[in-house]
Amino acid sequence: MQYRTIGRSSLVVSEIAFGCGGNAGLMVRGQYQEQVAIVGRALELGVTYFDNAPDYGDGMAETNLGRVLKALHARPVLNTKVEIRKENLGDVASHIVRSVEGSLRRLGVDHVDMLQIHNGPSGADPKLEGRSYTQLSLDHFLGPGGALDGIERLKRAGKIGYAGFICRGNDGAEVRQLLGTGVFHLINVPYTLFNPTAGRAKPRGLKVDKDFGDVVSYARAHGAAAAVYSPLASGYLTDDAVAGRPRHDLARAYDLETPASLNLRRRARALTFLSRESGCTLAQAAFRFVLMHDGVAAALGGFSSQAQLEEIAAVSGMPPFSAHQMQRLEALWNADFTETAA
Repeated sequence: MQYRTIGRSSLVVSEIAFGCGGNAGLMVRGQYQEQVAIVGRALELGVTYFDNAPDYGDGMAETNLGRVLKALHARPVLNTKVEIRKENLGDVASHIVRSVEGSLRRLGVDHVDMLQIHNGPSGADPKLEGRSYTQLSLDHFLGPGGALDGIERLKRAGKIGYAGFICRGNDGAEVRQLLGTGVFHLINVPYTLFNPTAGRAKPRGLKVDKDFGDVVSYARAHGAAAAVYSPLASGYLTDDAVAGRPRHDLARAYDLETPASLNLRRRARALTFLSRESGCTLAQAAFRFVLMHDGVAAALGGFSSQAQLEEIAAVSGMPPFSAHQMQRLEALWNADFTETAA
């Protein structure tokens, strides 16, 4: 396992990180003994960074990870998040403090190394409703009683080390404004073979629902780093998805035969030249692509099984793709995946 520093922070983390979200399902729906076995194996393989959130299983992922780490007598680098919903907008700072205190109880620790705002920044009022927390206005980040105030309270109390936030796409200007405060050392962002815009300018022919505005490169230039979530694009960048095989029983189920799924599987199939030529799986190729960017501190894996963990952990230290492979990839993006690379 190889390690990277998170921007200008003092945190050094494994470049393959352990995501505890519900898509893979292990830390939400798995049995205790398999959680112990797989987390224990991750630690043996050198994984030192675990990414969690209260929203994962309504606190279950934090509770389960805390119980497992206690059994294993382990204290890796821990990240958790805070979700800010409509009901919290009256006093965002106090909600952040309360949320973190709940996370610390569930995790069984007195502080977390990284706290991230689970809402992405928005220049306008995102008009949150119900349980939604996708975005948060810049005013609620930066204004009195906002997110920055809550982060500062937690730092003074020694309950968090560093802070970060999530990028949701089409928010490059807002991401840059938050990074400009100097408060944040980490962004969580999707950066995939399907949509590489978080780490480079949008390829001229590629059609994307969201342009992430090369925020990974900007973060690196301003003392921050990226942790990439969903590098497998919710599991579509895998050999199983290309072949139409069902997902692991613990993983969130998707209908692989809908028009949207069939389109993603077609695109994934066009990318298999990277895995064929490199002697690896498509999932490994997807992680290799992510780790080629020097602004990425960690690629977050969601693991349903030990076999998946070992497959992805083996990516650490693999060489980057060749210049010729990157040229073919560029051509595929510019053709919006309409030309299959042989």
